[in-house]
Amino acid sequence: MVALASQWREAEWGKAVRVSATILASILVASSAFAQSEQVLRGPAPAWATPSTPISIPDNVSGPLFIRRQDLEIHLSDQGQAQYFGYHVKILQASALQLGNISIAWNPSSDAPIIHEIKLFRDDQVIDVLKDSSFEILRREDQLEMAKLDGKLTAILRIPDLRVGDELEVNLTSFANDPTLGHYEAGLLALTPNPSPGRYRLGLSWDQGHEPLLKMTDDMTAAMTTGERAIDFRFDNPAGLSPPRDAPARYQWQRAVEYTDFADWGALSRHFAPLYERAATLDVNSPIKREASRIATAQTGPLDRASAALKLVQQDVRYIYVGLDGRNLTPAPADETWQRRYGDCKGKTALLLALLRELGIDAEPVLVNSSGADDGLDQRLPVPQYFDHVLVRAHIEGTDYWLDGTLPPVASPSARPVFPVSWVLPLTERGSELQNLAWQPATTPDQISLYEIDARSGFDEPARVVSTEIVRGVKGLQTYMQLSAVSAGQLSDFFRQQSGGDAWETIEDVQWRYDQGAGASILTISGTRTIDWDDDGRGAKSLVLPGGGFSPPERRVRAADQDQTAPFYTEPEYICHVTTVRLPESTRANQWSSTGSFNTRLFGRNYYRAWELRDESIRMVRGSRIEQPETDATTARRDNDRIAAFDNSMGWISFNPSARRASVGSGETVPATYDFDWMASEVPCVSRAKNS
Repeated sequence: MVALASQWREAEWGKAVRVSATILASILVASSAFAQSEQVLRGPAPAWATPSTPISIPDNVSGPLFIRRQDLEIHLSDQGQAQYFGYHVKILQASALQLGNISIAWNPSSDAPIIHEIKLFRDDQVIDVLKDSSFEILRREDQLEMAKLDGKLTAILRIPDLRVGDELEVNLTSFANDPTLGHYEAGLLALTPNPSPGRYRLGLSWDQGHEPLLKMTDDMTAAMTTGERAIDFRFDNPAGLSPPRDAPARYQWQRAVEYTDFADWGALSRHFAPLYERAATLDVNSPIKREASRIATAQTGPLDRASAALKLVQQDVRYIYVGLDGRNLTPAPADETWQRRYGDCKGKTALLLALLRELGIDAEPVLVNSSGADDGLDQRLPVPQYFDHVLVRAHIEGTDYWLDGTLPPVASPSARPVFPVSWVLPLTERGSELQNLAWQPATTPDQISLYEIDARSGFDEPARVVSTEIVRGVKGLQTYMQLSAVSAGQLSDFFRQQSGGDAWETIEDVQWRYDQGAGASILTISGTRTIDWDDDGRGAKSLVLPGGGFSPPERRVRAADQDQTAPFYTEPEYICHVTTVRLPESTRANQWSSTGSFNTRLFGRNYYRAWELRDESIRMVRGSRIEQPETDATTARRDNDRIAAFDNSMGWISFNPSARRASVGSGETVPATYDFDWMASEVPCVSRAKNS
């Protein structure tokens, strides 16, 4: 099985943007963004760069290396951004010798990176590495497997005769000047929470007229020194940071400095909006106009037309990220994308906007962070690389619909983006501010596992089993990408081969389909299995049902030095297990019992298990849904005290031939796997009544 195509989380906004300037204490490899030359240049360090004096090596040094200094400084000017990066390290163990493999990657469309010096210090010797060694220039697309073309060059230098005990010094400057951003500059300086011991320096300087807006965390404010058109941050053996355990992502934001020329989010929105307006403008004789006319003839309603336009972009235009010729941020024209029949999220968005415009449907491009890393974005400065994806929001008959041209062609317009998104930035001519998509508990499970055991032939006979997995959302689309690529015969053969050593006696049938209306992948396997009934003596039997038990939640506690007032975060999910057992015909209903039902909420999660004995079958449903992803500290302390009473029993059913009264459930009504539409939008997997 293959993973879902990485097209859904494009690096074009987060990685190819020239504004990135993060110092990583554990990774000592510099990477520039662009270069006009296909050679790495030699030259002195710029006047604005001030390398630190190396710190002394302590007597009790340990670990693979010691960082005597590591400097990163960003300079802003009319020519864009320049980044000086230098380090001086002592190699203490063989595992650190990999630092001798120096790699610099760039796109040949701006100033070339400049190597200032690479030196080795060994005993009393100072060895100029570049005297007898040079970089090898490679043209390679290292992300072709992820459908990305960026045209980058890579310069590689393998330092010869590097030894344990040597000290290595590397200094270089790289440049970035993206025409898409014009005169705007933005970026981030950050020091990792737990860097290796040593000396670190972060700096930001600018020419007259290029002073950016600044925002930094309190720990950086305390470390800041200011100069003429410059700020500086120096750390010797910086202490490790301990963000509050299990807190939302915004509480992890530490030792960071943001800078930007965008006055606000509206300015960023206004800057990028014309790019999509131009890209979505069609030629007079554009074939896209004919496609729109065909859709308009075939579909009458605006939502049906939007769905058809979306499917056309998803199905007839394959995904390839194109970062060549300055296109890492600029969308390709819709006509160009349609003519070559491939495009990235920007190109597909422009094409979809053009189609919707021809169909008379109001829509705009919207920037999002598809990785779920946008918690606290409203507290950040307007920096473009906080976004990694762009899609379309259409306004149809008073309702907003999200359309993503990079998704598989079964992904229809939806009420929310498929990815977990909290903050979005619409790109509009007037300029839009960040907009919050308020979180709501899921109404439909992300995953439903249906398991039917037909044991009517008796305890000692193999039972007929039907197992069904219903998966929605991103994982459902991942499954679509995996299983739609294989034939029905291949699918059956795969599961039959995988069943070796399993309890399956036979696999009679494997069926898979994707229900576009329900937005769900459905995989059903049927066959016979040996059921491992426990022998409880004197003819009594018992069985643990699949998916019937809960593990108790962990206590929500933090170390004393962490913020005790921060809320605790749980990633949202909604999971449901439904098991039905058709009882042996030799037994009577009054001879059966089960473990108890329960219905409780802890740390924002709804725990639910219910039973029913009806029509010679025992039905069980067990659901778990996050109804409040953030739990405040007071509630967490209360729930910690309630964990001891949590029912963590497995889902047992028991047969006792001497029993006179059934004891299954607490009066709930539970549908069987086979007498209810589990594809429905409302399923009885959790209780609606709040029970604390």
